[in-house]
Amino acid sequence: MADVYRWRLAPDGLATRRQLRSMGLRPGGQDVVAELHRPRRRRAPLVAYLYRIEHAKPVRPMTPARAAALDAAMRARRTCPNCLVDAGYCIPRSLGMCVPCHDSP
Repeated sequence: MADVYRWRLAPDGLATRRQLRSMGLRPGGQDVVAELHRPRRRRAPLVAYLYRIEHAKPVRPMTPARAAALDAAMRARRTCPNCLVDAGYCIPRSLGMCVPCHDSP
């Protein structure tokens, strides 16, 4: 079982995925070393997984194919299925269509 630390009490040399990403690193297949628990009132604590910084690997570079796939996915999220127009923002899943199509009678 991984070690458990309270919020802000983790030792140096450990980082969350977001912290690794901000350093230009990724976990790189290593196992979780520890957990960080942030207590909350009347609810279960928030849990973050910690990884060793020295075993982290550099982030893989963005290839042209990955960039094209990401652009296509974002374009699909912005395209209204009702009017087929690029709304310029991600279509809310709760509406299922752009706001003008949703608001029109």
